[in-house]
Amino acid sequence: MVDGVLFVCHANMCRSPMAEFIARRLLRDLPVAVASAGTDALDGAAMHPYAVEVAAGTGADPAAFRTRRLRPEHLTRAGLVLTATRRQRSICTALAPAALPRTFTLRQFARLAAAAAAAPEATEPAAPGEDSPLLAAVAVAARARGRLQPATPDADDLRDPIGGSPADFRRCAEEIERSIRPVLALIGTAG
Repeated sequence: MVDGVLFVCHANMCRSPMAEFIARRLLRDLPVAVASAGTDALDGAAMHPYAVEVAAGTGADPAAFRTRRLRPEHLTRAGLVLTATRRQRSICTALAPAALPRTFTLRQFARLAAAAAAAPEATEPAAPGEDSPLLAAVAVAARARGRLQPATPDADDLRDPIGGSPADFRRCAEEIERSIRPVLALIGTAG
């Protein structure tokens, strides 16, 4: 059975580890595992120093974090895959086509989660195979896809703060947190 949230970015040094630490803090009261990986990551590298500052701000100790390269088994084991960009979403679905129904950009899933949480079917009983709050939330959000107008490409991609200032990393982290909050609400409602 698949479960847990996997965040994916390019190098697993900035966006996806910040998302992992933010999600762990926000989802700490729910039975949801959280991990991250990078499509082009080198296994074992340290997180970017500015991302470490953001991660430390969640109350966790990011010192032991090490990057990991995305592998097909990470995708097949995840109940929800949230990528930083559309390009990374495409890479994920090419690596593990079976993960397609559970793979979204973070910002795309946030829009779907917000729309689904407001819909009456968000409180419908879980269907077979949706026996966890996370899997039920993914199914509800996937059903909301047909009700939303397609977004512009820039509405789906999370800007990479690499090469930026600490303020750029904080802005990215704020966008990540804004995007995770509707996901959290939907998991609570759908589960």
